[in-house]
Amino acid sequence: MEMPPGPFCQSCGMPLMMDEAAGGTEIDGSHSSDYCSHCYMNGAFTQPNLTLAQMQARLDGIPEFQAMPEPMRQEVIAGIAHLQRWNA
Repeated sequence: MEMPPGPFCQSCGMPLMMDEAAGGTEIDGSHSSDYCSHCYMNGAFTQPNLTLAQMQARLDGIPEFQAMPEPMRQEVIAGIAHLQRWNA
């Protein structure tokens, strides 16, 4: 299974090209180049108190992740910790 090309949401790692809303939005209504619509709307995180561990657990429960080979799945989930949101 091959990963889709980036850029990726800097909160959950989703390829932004797969976001049905074409990305999150900034406070002025423009699209965010860093975050998907599931994570970021109107210039703020949709779940501001979400922890890294909670995000990783949420992603691990998504059927598309369950279909990945185990080494790839673990690599993607571990990689979430390196995204911008979790290193601010």
